[in-house]
Amino acid sequence: MMFRAMHLLLSVTKSGAAGRVSSCSTRKLSTSSGSGRLAGKVAIITGAASGIGKATAVEFVKNGAKVVITDIQDDLGHAVVAELGGSNTAFYARCDVTNEAQVAAAVDLALARHGRLDVMFNNAGIIGTTYAGGPIESMDLADFDRVMAVNLRGVAAGIKHAARAMVPRNHGCILCTASTAGVLGGAAPHAYSVSKTAIIGMVRSAAVELAARGVRVNAISPYGIATSMGTRGVREMLGLPPVGTDTDDEEVVRRVFEEDFNEMGGGVVLRAEDVARAAVFLASHDARYITGHNLMVDGGFSVGKPLNIPVR
Repeated sequence: MMFRAMHLLLSVTKSGAAGRVSSCSTRKLSTSSGSGRLAGKVAIITGAASGIGKATAVEFVKNGAKVVITDIQDDLGHAVVAELGGSNTAFYARCDVTNEAQVAAAVDLALARHGRLDVMFNNAGIIGTTYAGGPIESMDLADFDRVMAVNLRGVAAGIKHAARAMVPRNHGCILCTASTAGVLGGAAPHAYSVSKTAIIGMVRSAAVELAARGVRVNAISPYGIATSMGTRGVREMLGLPPVGTDTDDEEVVRRVFEEDFNEMGGGVVLRAEDVARAAVFLASHDARYITGHNLMVDGGFSVGKPLNIPVR
């Protein structure tokens, strides 16, 4: 059967080759730039009052989307809306992702205001109470449960209610922030690493079901970024005070992100905007056939580990 199908395919290819070569040679490549790639789309971003979420909201609006900003940092959330031009382009809604009813309400708000939901970016997440962690036998299971409730259960609720809005239209894109810590062990505390690993699994599981129903589900896995959450984690790891007033401390933290964590040469440093632009791509028509994927935004950090070759 397979060989017969291949024979038929080759026959069709030969019979229509000339016409197709002519048309392909004159077809223009897509000229879509960053501007307008999400024109007309409605998006919800969780954890959008700061960090990656805020940067993504900015990029989405630049690209023509209307955005529902959700977070538990109310003042910062309203400030982001003001920066984005007010209610014409963005709206703030308080949403604790550990509360499914609030996640459902955010989706219902988008539907009530705009009549549709095209993109759901499940971005809200926490590291946990202690970045540096400790031996696994001393793991705080209450903290573990809290991290899982925000990072994993919150994502599951986001996928569930986004699908509720998207499946009837047979169209939509769900994005979830994972991490390089979900791919490589030892890069973060146990609770955070496990939650991010599980997000990748959740994305794959949901993508299998939702692909046939017109909804794409993908993950984005960034490396360390100097957001407020990332900076707090590094300061804890280095034993520095939570809020630095010492410029020497700030310089140490800067070097960690720009030099110690950085895999790329040429002066390229990972910023929240890089993750935001990856999200724009995955949410756009350009990624219309990509689902179940975990896009690594890590400068090659997860590609390999140097060999421990003895010095001779």
